[in-house]
Amino acid sequence: MLSQKVSGTSAGLWLLVPEFQRLGVWDLLKGWTKGGDMDFGPRIALQAVNESALCTNRVRKKNSLGHQGFQLANGMGRLVTDEQVHLLLNGHTMEDAQDLLVNLGRQRQLSGHYRGDIVAIDPHRIISSSQRVMAKKKKVPDAPSEKMLQTFFAVSAETGQPVMATMSSTGMPTTRATKNLLTATEKIIRTDSLLVADKEHFTRELLTEVKNNPRFDILTPALSTQRINTLVKGLNYTRLWAGFAIAETPFCFEGSHEAFRLIAQRCGEKEGQYSYKTFVTTSDRQASELVAGDYDKRWSVEEFFNFENKMDLNRASTQNLNIRYGKLALAMVAQAATYQLRTKLKEEYRTWNAGHLAAEVLAWADGDIRVQDDTIIVTFYQAPAHLNPNDYTNLPKILQRENIDPRIPWLYNFKLDFRFK
Repeated sequence: MLSQKVSGTSAGLWLLVPEFQRLGVWDLLKGWTKGGDMDFGPRIALQAVNESALCTNRVRKKNSLGHQGFQLANGMGRLVTDEQVHLLLNGHTMEDAQDLLVNLGRQRQLSGHYRGDIVAIDPHRIISSSQRVMAKKKKVPDAPSEKMLQTFFAVSAETGQPVMATMSSTGMPTTRATKNLLTATEKIIRTDSLLVADKEHFTRELLTEVKNNPRFDILTPALSTQRINTLVKGLNYTRLWAGFAIAETPFCFEGSHEAFRLIAQRCGEKEGQYSYKTFVTTSDRQASELVAGDYDKRWSVEEFFNFENKMDLNRASTQNLNIRYGKLALAMVAQAATYQLRTKLKEEYRTWNAGHLAAEVLAWADGDIRVQDDTIIVTFYQAPAHLNPNDYTNLPKILQRENIDPRIPWLYNFKLDFRFK
């Protein structure tokens, strides 16, 4: 098919190819599938990655998206079937998926995707349509219990980019799942970091675990119990500005002598109108810095969920965790590549979420694909307003200046270049 000129609407998807090269995605997929450059397994995985980038489930059922340009980007002359994707995912374990995510995270660390020393952690629960009998859980406290899949994320608070993700059934307690998440995150983040969490993480087991870990500290809101409410009302507060004061005191869980810092935040100017928020931490940072600055960065993880939710983070049709964790890992590969692509968009377009980026840039860009000598030429019939053509014209030379081999292994060592007309 490469010997012919191909016309299609998937020309924009080829913009991800140089980002895959920069991230070493092909080597990651070969390692996960244990395949080589000429094997089919890594190409099936690459198709799943590109499906996630398009925010479209089962793109292989949609001929308009799957026609020619899409399948060629995966190094294949056709689309693979549902069964082939299922067999590939089911042939790998959760441990395999976690290894893929760790290797991806290390590459992202080298690529500068993570900055700062604050990591936000949070569960992300997905309502499941599975017919299995399973434990049910509440997504929010006042909602009915439902079948769902639990995912747990660690996100760089400064850049909003995911460091690590783990997965479990609803039967797994949050504390135990979070300990698994931190064990994996520690393989990627090599600097001392502050974890900012929510009330679900306010447990003696988790706080003690983090306190004994030299790599991490944690800051989490305390539950509003009668004991804590009585304690904070009797503290001496230091006024920082109008309507805001803080205080702190040592705190031990009932039946334990392990001491933590309890920081109380008081809002209001008049006695009788005060409201309180309390936090427990293992950090030795200043209390004002923790509650008035660091904790607000926890919302970066919620912004990540909202921003990237359509990239296969909102579906859970099966409870086979080998399949779901493998699919999540491949979606995170797509997310890493689209993040790098987004940094090359013009400033006003960088706030596009995953669905908008897929619709406006990746899925429906009109163009043709042809081969000239040893290079695949992708021509856009209309220069996209959101791109700078200089980032893609003469792409092989650009990659060589970055010390990246411009030959694309899954495209049989052809190079790639772009034209804008």
